[in-house]
Amino acid sequence: MNNLTDALGRIVDIGGPVVMILLGVSVLTLAVVLYKLWQFAASGVGRHKALTQAVEAWDAGDRTGARSALDRSNSYLAPVIDMAFAAKTDATARLEAEAEMRFARLERGFRYLDSVAQLAPLLGLFGTVLGMIEAFQALQDAGSQVDPSILAGGIWVALLTTAVGLVVAMPTSIILNWFEARMDNERVIAGQAIQTIVSPQGRSVPVADGEAVHA
Repeated sequence: MNNLTDALGRIVDIGGPVVMILLGVSVLTLAVVLYKLWQFAASGVGRHKALTQAVEAWDAGDRTGARSALDRSNSYLAPVIDMAFAAKTDATARLEAEAEMRFARLERGFRYLDSVAQLAPLLGLFGTVLGMIEAFQALQDAGSQVDPSILAGGIWVALLTTAVGLVVAMPTSIILNWFEARMDNERVIAGQAIQTIVSPQGRSVPVADGEAVHA
């Protein structure tokens, strides 16, 4: 742990304020990613087995089985499906809006991650430009007694900020793409479920004893 702290301290000392900003951004980004992972797990993202069974039962005309399966679901989409079951008329637009509201909650923080993925390399490049300016100033101050090590040392120090920016940006971009792919899949599942409930293949017809048979 001490070695890691010392290494980070040396990087900050060499890279200057730009590296400090990037390290701060990386810590905040990690916190956002961990929060989104927890939120996805708590909301049941990707875990729609019981909900899928409920939709399939409804599509087959088994209203009782659909309700029973929905009661077992821990999916964040369960309230939307419950509204669809209770709808007396075609309420597709309302149901899609309810689902989209829940998607918006899960997608909070995506814009920040996207900003980090785009701006971190630019911030690193900005630090590199500043470092190159300092390196050439040192070269100019050396006058006729130019030491190549002065320029070489200044260049590698300047490039350090670009490297740090890329280290922050690349994992952020990969994680953001994974989050967005999960949400795209969630939208497909929700849209298919809503359309299936609104226009089921199996229709239930009430009979005298209060049960239902398939038409």
